[in-house]
Amino acid sequence: MLPGTQVRYETAGHRDLPKIAMTQPTTLIRTNLHDMLVAGIREMVIVGVLRPGDKISEQALCQRFGVSRTPLREALKVLASEGMLQLLPRRGAIVANVSPEEIDELFPVMAALEALAGELVCKHASDEDLARLGAIHDHMMSAHAVEDEPTYLQANRSFHETLVSAAGNATLTASYMQILTRTRAFRFVARKSPENWQAAVRDHHAIMGALKVRNAARLSRLLRRHVMGVTVKIARDAIAEAADEKAFVEAGALPKSA
Repeated sequence: MLPGTQVRYETAGHRDLPKIAMTQPTTLIRTNLHDMLVAGIREMVIVGVLRPGDKISEQALCQRFGVSRTPLREALKVLASEGMLQLLPRRGAIVANVSPEEIDELFPVMAALEALAGELVCKHASDEDLARLGAIHDHMMSAHAVEDEPTYLQANRSFHETLVSAAGNATLTASYMQILTRTRAFRFVARKSPENWQAAVRDHHAIMGALKVRNAARLSRLLRRHVMGVTVKIARDAIAEAADEKAFVEAGALPKSA
């Protein structure tokens, strides 16, 4: 559920606004509205409602969140500064694509951060943290068994983010999340080929095995290999598929303009 429901009610212009809304400073309401918009649009990209290359419809988002174009455009600028959106002259905003060159740049850093997180988790995570990761892993495997890819992708995202968080290092978590913002759509939204999916499942079984016995060196090595192996392959396949779809659409449009 998207955050900010209460804020939308406060700014919707109803005559029967609660007294608390009338007594809140205007700056606070604007801040809450701004945060709600940024978080809401970001989540739409993360879960795949908005996919790489999609053009952002300001009218549709204004209707969805019940806001005017001014706060919406401020939120789009923030997401563009994060690298999640691109602002194009005379075309508006689109969901950012990741190029093959950016994969070469971003994924080795992500692999290094996850490898470090693996070491720290084995040393510092509580038994409750490991139990939580085990439960998420089991949920992923159950989804894979019935070929429920959307549930698997969501659980996969939760597993990696929970693991990094359980490392207990705020700087590591912030760095990881910054890079993940750029790559989530290709890592946790893009559909996997059967071969890639099976390879990812094998990796996760090995990762969970090392995690259960707190083998820091092995877990670190497995996480690095997982990111630089099947994860990079999935991202590259997603980029190639998006390029093929774009070429097909452009080729189909050519006769119309001839």
